[in-house]
Amino acid sequence: MYSAREASLNSAHVVWFEDSGIQDIPSVGGKNASLGELTRSLGAAGVKVPDGFATTADAYRHFLSENSLESVINDSLDSYRSGRSTLREAGTVIREALLSAEFPPDFARRIQQSYRMLCDRAGQDQLAVAVRSSATAEDLPDASFAGQQETYLNVSGERAVLQACRKCYASLFTDRAISYREIKGFGHLDVALSVGVQRMVRSDVGASGVMFSLDTESGFPRSVLISAAWGLGETVVQGTINPDKYQVFKPLLGDSALVPVIQRDIGAKERKMVYSRGGTARTRMVDTTELEQRSLVLTDPEVLQLARWAVAVENHYGRPMDMEWAKDGFTGELFMVQARPETVQAQRSGAIFRMHHLRGAGRILASGAAVGDSIAQGPVCVIRDARDIESFVDGSILVTQMTDPDWVPIMKRAAGIVTDHGGPTSHAAIVSRELGVPAIVGTGTATTVLKPGATVTVSCAEGEQGRVYEGLLPFDVEEVDMGTLPQTRTNVMINVASPSAAFRWWRLPAAGVGLARMEFIINNLIRVHPMALAHPERVTDDVEAASIRQLTSNYQSPEEYFVSVLATGIAKIAAPFHPRPVVVRLSDFKSNEYAHLMGGRYFERPEENPMLGFRGASRYYSKEYQEGFALECRALKRVREVAGFTNVIVMVPFCRTTREADTVIEVMAANGLVRGDNGLKIYMMCEVPSNVVLAEQFAQRFDGFSVGSNDLTQLVLGVDRDSEQLAGLFDERDPAVTTMISQVIRAAHRAGISIGLCGQGPSNHADFAGFLVEEGIDSVSLNPDTFLRTLPVIAAAEQGVSPDRAT
Repeated sequence: MYSAREASLNSAHVVWFEDSGIQDIPSVGGKNASLGELTRSLGAAGVKVPDGFATTADAYRHFLSENSLESVINDSLDSYRSGRSTLREAGTVIREALLSAEFPPDFARRIQQSYRMLCDRAGQDQLAVAVRSSATAEDLPDASFAGQQETYLNVSGERAVLQACRKCYASLFTDRAISYREIKGFGHLDVALSVGVQRMVRSDVGASGVMFSLDTESGFPRSVLISAAWGLGETVVQGTINPDKYQVFKPLLGDSALVPVIQRDIGAKERKMVYSRGGTARTRMVDTTELEQRSLVLTDPEVLQLARWAVAVENHYGRPMDMEWAKDGFTGELFMVQARPETVQAQRSGAIFRMHHLRGAGRILASGAAVGDSIAQGPVCVIRDARDIESFVDGSILVTQMTDPDWVPIMKRAAGIVTDHGGPTSHAAIVSRELGVPAIVGTGTATTVLKPGATVTVSCAEGEQGRVYEGLLPFDVEEVDMGTLPQTRTNVMINVASPSAAFRWWRLPAAGVGLARMEFIINNLIRVHPMALAHPERVTDDVEAASIRQLTSNYQSPEEYFVSVLATGIAKIAAPFHPRPVVVRLSDFKSNEYAHLMGGRYFERPEENPMLGFRGASRYYSKEYQEGFALECRALKRVREVAGFTNVIVMVPFCRTTREADTVIEVMAANGLVRGDNGLKIYMMCEVPSNVVLAEQFAQRFDGFSVGSNDLTQLVLGVDRDSEQLAGLFDERDPAVTTMISQVIRAAHRAGISIGLCGQGPSNHADFAGFLVEEGIDSVSLNPDTFLRTLPVIAAAEQGVSPDRAT
């Protein structure tokens, strides 16, 4: 509590944060009301907020009235609407009038007294503060107003604070703010401005960033998304750099022994904003060091602390939240510096599931972080400077270095947006989502490689990575009302390969993941042969060796790089479906595929027929790969025991004999994966005819089977599944194959274990899905993009309706 002298400073003009709350939005605006709410209500949850005070809406109106500014504002905006002046001209007149106006003496005195009191609280003669704008209509559930007004950092001294407050008032009438209010239908004089004066956190020598209490792209509500960069937070908010990205699974945060971090991506972070040492500018941009660029900004304990704060804030407000945080570089303390409602996913209906499908292939011109999940097409319009935005052509693909708030007037008119810089939580990304415009941010090269006037396809429908394709590629849009989907007795699951795509499918009523392919993570995220990480000294090519060193330089060892990246990749697939089962297949590369990984040629021998060669289970106990397999086991153990995803089931592929099964299970146990411990289940892919013939013996060793219909069809019919000449013979519906499948289903049920199928067949052929249901299979795993149309087929088959009629 504060003294009587401090309490007396609360007035019609100034209120301290701890004396305000969310009910005071009409008086101090969304931003400052939120800071007050955090200060007053969430301290018990450990959330730290820097001390400060806010000027009121009444004070702003007092300022306007004493300087007769209402008429200036109205006249200038009337001139703009009637076409007598441009938006830029009208905004300039208003801003200049505000900047030249004087504070009424009583108001100025209150600000000065409050600033001195803030200095006294901090025990300093003169305190550096952040002066932040807070509009009374901002941070509302249906409008973010993100970045519409200005913030001034590292302000010290009474005179400087007053001038910064005046600049905040003027920022209420920037071109972008005027345009945004026009779009949203807010009256310009109905919106007042409060100014927050807050003790600076020394993040200039520390770090800062933004945080959401859900996944901003998919709307998945059970994760916290954190972006982080060195220095002051404006670089992340404005999207001028590519930050680090972390995700945390909220349901497992309650167990202090777990580390449910499901994503750690190192951003480029080429620059940072710091305080100026002299001159009129308060801040400046400097290059980061090579070590800063390749290092993670946050430690796992810091990530978890921020995530717990995010959950506390979300629970308090009862809705998804968009937050800003800062880390003091001198004390190491973390602070929450902003919290407001998330405005995009919170309004999206979960009843309608919409999917964009790219139906063609083309040359990729640029790639970056996808914002949204749709596809846009049009001619490229490259604009490098906000002064040239009037040359934008409606319906074009806006290409620029970064899309800050000055670009809002044309962002709404763009078919799609592509930027060189920025991350998925930057201001540009937030506004693009709110406007419903697909965007790809942080490409690094868009303004260079995309030529003005060239037609392109902007695809955000392929996971976290967005791609700009040359030309106009065919695509379609599928909409399904989730409320109309039938219930099934059969567990209908999905196949997931990419961690980046897993969150796209969380709304599907899937019974879990029937097949998560480990090799996809190795190929696309790790990119290095596991044995080359266990023995980097055997990679003698200088270029290849340097690439491996660069990839692994931020980790304790090359092996830790493999384990960490694989573990977070698996965890991210497991999170959207937790606690439903997620079956992760151990690596099933063929020798020729392994050889294509970095360093792979030093560890793989050429084979005449890799499809029937050194693959699957035979690798795991071999001296040639057992160290690589140990890394796979370490990653799975970390996913289950450190991250807490005990819903992960491990599956052994291409296991030819029962003796091989026994050996693999022994090797897994030696590496910490003991069947039954902590509920661990081990499945076997049933894809070799011997698995069917000896099904009851294999069932004694495994907890479940999953029929791999692709390989089983290949081996039963003797047809190379990759052969174009024999494509007409490859059919999993052939009686020889269906007989084998029927036989193994009956054997599994006699043995009391579960059995499913994870091949392409049910996704491609409705009658095959019907056959599986009739045979009593326990689960069917489908490709995600076929799930919605195959689910009714399975439901109809369960009711005895012909699959052909069901479709």
